[in-house]
Formats: sequence, C-alpha cells, structure tokens
Amino acid sequence: MRLTWAQPEDLLAHELVQSAAEGRDVTAVRERWVAAGGDPVPAVSGAGPVPAPPALRALARELLDELAATPAPPSPAEPDEWEEIAALLAPAPQLVGRPDDAAYRERLVGAWTGRAAGCLLGKPVEKIPRQGIEEILRATGRWPLDRWFTAVGLPGDVAARWPWNRRSAPTSLEENISGMPEDDDLNYPILALALLEQHGHGFTTEDVAQLWLDNLPAGRVFTAERAAYRNILDARPVPETATHHNPFREWIGALIRTDLLGWVLPGDVRAAARLAWADARLSHTRNGVYGAMWAAALGAATMVCDSVEDVLDAADAAVPPASRLAAAIRLGREAGAACDGTEPAVRDGLDRLHAAYGNLHWVHTLGNAATIAFALTAGREDFGASVSIAVMAGWDTDSAAATVGAVVGGLRGADGIGEQWTAPLQGRIATSLPGGEQRITDLAERTLALAVPLPAAVTP
Repeated sequence: MRLTWAQPEDLLAHELVQSAAEGRDVTAVRERWVAAGGDPVPAVSGAGPVPAPPALRALARELLDELAATPAPPSPAEPDEWEEIAALLAPAPQLVGRPDDAAYRERLVGAWTGRAAGCLLGKPVEKIPRQGIEEILRATGRWPLDRWFTAVGLPGDVAARWPWNRRSAPTSLEENISGMPEDDDLNYPILALALLEQHGHGFTTEDVAQLWLDNLPAGRVFTAERAAYRNILDARPVPETATHHNPFREWIGALIRTDLLGWVLPGDVRAAARLAWADARLSHTRNGVYGAMWAAALGAATMVCDSVEDVLDAADAAVPPASRLAAAIRLGREAGAACDGTEPAVRDGLDRLHAAYGNLHWVHTLGNAATIAFALTAGREDFGASVSIAVMAGWDTDSAAATVGAVVGGLRGADGIGEQWTAPLQGRIATSLPGGEQRITDLAERTLALAVPLPAAVTP
C-alpha cells in the first residue's frame, strides 16, 4: 500500500526541510540518512515510488524523533501562542459592522459560490506545475486561462506528459462538470459550520479534534491534517498534535479551513483571527497558523468592505508584521499592483513569486499566500481573471483559487461572479461529510444564523 503523507521515510525528507527552516542544524541527520541509503529529496506528491524496507523505515522514525528533540532557536517574530501573537499584531481596523440581512445573505451566497467555483477551476490541474498548465492550455486553445479546462482536443503526448489530477478530472473538466464535486477545500468550511453550530464562537482546539473524529473521513485529509489526525488517534495532546512527526506544519492546510470563521464575524478581523488560531493550532505552527488567521480575516473583511484593496489592508492586521507570511503577502500585493492584467504582466508577476518561493513545496503556505495576494490584487475584482491567475501560478491550484474566489465572490455577490462560473455548479456542493450534498443557499442561511447579531437600534 502506498500511503501518502504518512510513510516515515517520506516524512523525514520533508522534516529535513522544515527543521532547517526553523533554524535547526540538520547536517548530521541528513548524512546518517543518506549513508543508510535514504533519499533526502522530498516526494512531490506525498510518497516516494518505493516504500522503504523495514530497517530503513525504522531509522527514519528514529531520526524524526532526534530532530524533534533538537530545540529550534527562539523566533520572537513568529510565536505560536495567542497572547504573544496578539501582542505583535497591528491595531485592528474599525470596519463597518454587519450589513442588513439581505445584503449579508447576498455576500454569503457569493462567498460560498466563489469558493466552490475557484476550487473547481483548479481541481484538474492540482499537482501540475506552472509550465505544464500553460502547455495544456496552449494545446487546447485556452491560453491565457479564462474558462474551464477541457480534454477536448488535447494531444496525447501533452496529456501523457502532464496527466490530469486522477481523482478530479472525471468531475472538473468543462465537458463533465455537474455541480461542485467533493473536495477538502469545501469539506472544511462545511465542517466549520458544524463546529460553530455545536460549540458557538467559544469552541476549543479540542472541540475541533473531536469534530474531526466524528465527521471527517481519515482518507480525505492530507499533509498536516493527516499527521494531526494520526496524532489525535495516538492520544497526543494539543499542541503536540501539530508537531509530532508532522513536517507539513507550515503548509496551506489550515489556511483552507478558516474563511468561514471570518464570514460569521463581519468586519471583526481580530476576532476572526482568534477563532482561526484555535482551529489551526491542532495541525499547524507559525506561518501555517498565520495563514489560517489571514484567511479568516479576509473572510471577515470581505463581508463589509467595498474593494479588494480594503479587504487586503484590513486582513494585514491579522498577520505578525515581521513574519515570513507577511513578507509573502507584501510581495504578492506589490507584484499585483505592478500588473496591468495582460499576459506578459501576469507572467512577470508570477516569475517574481516563483523566484522567491519556487524552492518550497507546492503546498507550502508562503508561495500560495503570495499567489492569493497577487491574484486578488492583479485581478482587480474581476472574478474570472482573479481565479484564473491563482490557477496559472501552478502551486496548490484549487486551494489558492478557492480562497481568491471566496473573497471576490463575497465582494461582488453571486450575481457579480458571472453565469459562466456559477451555472455549472447548479447551486450544489458534494461532500464526504455526514449529510451528503449541500445546497449553496442552505449553507448561506446556516452561516447567516451563526453570525454575530446586528447592533441593537439606538432609541433617541
């Protein structure tokens, strides 16, 4: 059995990268691993092609423990505890509070719809690098991207060189889309609804863990979430669930879970970030947690702001200013501001992002956060342009485009997204969670019911 994101020999290769990023000296561990015949190059897709023999696998476990026991240097600019994080954050902006129910509902439907449409656009090319996406699009006459992917007319040699995502292609190409298919990027916001319905805004990280066990199939979690799920079953306490044999702790998994936590707190980016921290610390640390806080802040701001620049400005207050995530977001926004939307300008912007973060795994938070910021800025609130730029970046295509789509969809409402993107969804989202397929309008109503109440009217 080839088990992705879990085999010790694969975890160790990724842990060498992550530990080095945290300032640990990994030289001796790397040398021992290579001398024993281990591969220090991390697998791109979650597992190497050949499982390690028992002795080598046992050594991988031993070396993972050795790295975990090696203390990382202090990082005052990137703490993990909420009080220390909050002390670093800029003052939260004073945004307009919750809109009336009709306007709020329109934004919620837009956010749910936009998240689904953006995710769906990126699904068939998830794991395909940037150059492969361009070759597919050119071969099918769709470069630069401005519509769904298709296999119609795709030459066999291109298809062989850049195979579609195996799980997604049967349900996410233009010729076979029928509603939003199941995806972890939609499972998580639906799960967040259940979390808030059961526990309210005072939920704990342990509540999140229990909800995963009760509702989330283990086979539908990946990277850091799969490691954390294993740690929960091993009865490890929070926050050890995020660190034990989990080299994916600064990857994008937490960022995709939390924008709904902002949707229910319109305008309150600090409170949204606090909820996201409580969720994210189950599986992530440092910039992985900050990515979740940023996504929740984007969600809170998109419910009340009038422009994508205002949304991004507000969400900056949820990110430690000297963190690597803050630098990635700044780079994305700067590149987006310099982009006029033409193909050469988009290419130049993406070149800047890849020059900065191309050495990281395609699921890492930093490159994808830079992509999200770039796509939002360069897309200028045009839904199709924004999600297409996120996908053409070629990293975590469905996750980045889902977050971008939720922001632009929340700003513009479902009607402002465009029928080209909304019609194939048929207003429904499949899920592997209990309850099965969901209607977008029903999800929006449930979200509305969880939101902070409107301020009481002031009587003269």
